[in-house]
Amino acid sequence: MRLLATFRSRIFLLTSLTLTMSAAPTPSHDFFVGTYTRTTSRGIYAVKLDAKTGALSASTLAAETPNPTFLALHPTGKFVYALDEAPATTPGGPVGGAIRAFALDSATAQLTPLNRESTGGGSVTHLAIDATGRSLLTVSYGAGQVTSFPLFADGRLGPRHSFIQHTGPLGPNRIRQEKPHAHSVTLSPDNRFAWVADLALDRVFSYRLDATTATLTPNEPAFIATPPGAGPRHSKFSADGRFFYVLNEIDGTVTACAYDAANGRGQPLQNISTLPADFKITNDDRAAEIRIHPNARFLYVSNRGHDSIAVFAIDPTTGHLTTVEITPCGGKAPRNFALTPDGAWLVCAHQDSDSLCSFAVDPATGRLTRIPGTITIPMPVCVLFLK
Repeated sequence: MRLLATFRSRIFLLTSLTLTMSAAPTPSHDFFVGTYTRTTSRGIYAVKLDAKTGALSASTLAAETPNPTFLALHPTGKFVYALDEAPATTPGGPVGGAIRAFALDSATAQLTPLNRESTGGGSVTHLAIDATGRSLLTVSYGAGQVTSFPLFADGRLGPRHSFIQHTGPLGPNRIRQEKPHAHSVTLSPDNRFAWVADLALDRVFSYRLDATTATLTPNEPAFIATPPGAGPRHSKFSADGRFFYVLNEIDGTVTACAYDAANGRGQPLQNISTLPADFKITNDDRAAEIRIHPNARFLYVSNRGHDSIAVFAIDPTTGHLTTVEITPCGGKAPRNFALTPDGAWLVCAHQDSDSLCSFAVDPATGRLTRIPGTITIPMPVCVLFLK
């Protein structure tokens, strides 16, 4: 009887282990999608990417919130911040755009609202969080403004601190460069400088950051100049901090710069097109997003209008870029895309076709291979992978 009981006990244990292993979740990468809520979108959506196949899951609503067009993750991974892009319309409400703070439940991918703070200026366009998690910076495209907010330990936003209005000589494109348009903010690897691309002024401004007080002050020299009419939009640093890459929206180019970390100074080295040589630009709404692969060997850019992703190899010695390929993005108007933290996959969001698709990334060549299938999310404009 004891032998039978022991045998049955072992069978039960083996069965339990088998069921547990079969029920183990498939490894995945979780990410949020920011949207425009102009049509049927309700806010921020959560999606999973299968880490084995690259397939995307159906989306779920993570937070109902207006126009969360750009998102940022706190360094602790506990909080998410979203733009509230449009100015408030409620009588007596806050003036201008705002930032919203959310607590993140990583187990359920749900977001709980914490608070909202107004910029007190124009509608907001882009945001970034410093490496210490104590300061949040944002810019206004419509008003050409830069603002900063302190962040508290509980994830809440403090009242607006620094407020800077861009001024300066406008670029030659009188349609797109009719007034200052601060388009993005990028923190330097050492967390000492904030770089703000202004599309209308053809400049990327350098500001010193005191993260303890969320204070921004102009640096000297004050900016990097891009070619006239280039229209700088977004930027990224190389992994080693020696080079700085500026994506120019209007003329569809990348300006590669040498970077002096000690002084927060950039020196342009190269301008390279993100489009095929035979492609004719018919409007000025071109390049959108720029990313660098985690292995530091490749740089990626999305092109609206041409609806493609350009892949470049980075020379680790000179910082110069060489075109690898320009491949269809899988939808219309690829405003934003992101790479998984391990660099194995890329997800692209298509604003005008209400869709997302994924690509496998070859770590040796940087080339992209489209994964079959798309998912639908209304007007997706930001992809944020969670750590």
